[in-house]
Amino acid sequence: MPDAVTLADVHAAADRLRGFAHRTPVLTCATLDALAGRAVWFKCENLQKTGSFKYRGATNAVRRLDDATAARGVVTHSSGNHAQALALAARVRGIAASIVMPRTAAAVKKAAVLGYGGTVVECEPTLAERERVAGEIVARTGGTLIPPFDHPDVIAGQGTACLELLADVPHLDAVVAPVGGGGMLSGFAVAAKGTREGVRVYGAEPQGADDAARSFASGVWQPQTAPDSIADGLLTSLGRLTWPIVRDRVDGIFTVSEAQIVAAMRLVWERMKLVIEPSAAVGVAVVLGDEFRALPGLPNVGVVLCGGNVALDKLYWR
Repeated sequence: MPDAVTLADVHAAADRLRGFAHRTPVLTCATLDALAGRAVWFKCENLQKTGSFKYRGATNAVRRLDDATAARGVVTHSSGNHAQALALAARVRGIAASIVMPRTAAAVKKAAVLGYGGTVVECEPTLAERERVAGEIVARTGGTLIPPFDHPDVIAGQGTACLELLADVPHLDAVVAPVGGGGMLSGFAVAAKGTREGVRVYGAEPQGADDAARSFASGVWQPQTAPDSIADGLLTSLGRLTWPIVRDRVDGIFTVSEAQIVAAMRLVWERMKLVIEPSAAVGVAVVLGDEFRALPGLPNVGVVLCGGNVALDKLYWR
């Protein structure tokens, strides 16, 4: 089966996002270079609108809707960054966004969705209930369901960050992206492999939520089971569309411990003066880890700092 997303789709998404999403900076840090044993280039999606790369995919999906379809609004179920991203993307287009969130979701996240103009619909904290309530809203309103990662327009939108990274640092030998549902990693794989011959693409995942690593190692999709990690943006299983791209185009997936995630997060805060969330620290932790450091022939590596949405009253090193 052909991939759900092509390089042409990613370039079209980049055109569509121009003027709507930030072109985020690429930063470096001599201290982290020394610790990694190579030059590391950080794509700062923590500085993207709504604080994460998710705004790219959500905006691309919303901008692709024709006017009649858009007028009926958009719907999703999410308790994290996609919820905020879709709410703002819809507000910018002037349409309604209904966001199904578990009643146990953090109050600060619900407040953020409301602040971006979305309507929060609470449900019981199970995937089945989230999907059921979202389905009811779609049936009642005729709105378009835009899932957090397993959607061609969302994947293509996330891949635009990689196009920018490779344009700014064309001599990269590899890129590293955290993986949860796989929207970003699959988008990066399509963009990187289609743009620069020989560039490697690696996924970064918590040891406590390692379905992508297990799937990649076996060649067969493995479900996420009882994930446990502070990297709460990476707790979802790979999707029907993202898994084949990850399987066929990614060069490897590395996992890191909770202690490594916390250490990497604190290091970026202290040395780069950047606020990143635990999910973003996973990619940093991988690049600083012994297993990745041992890889030969990669003098220049790009790492995406995927988000910066962290509750400041819950600092993980206190």
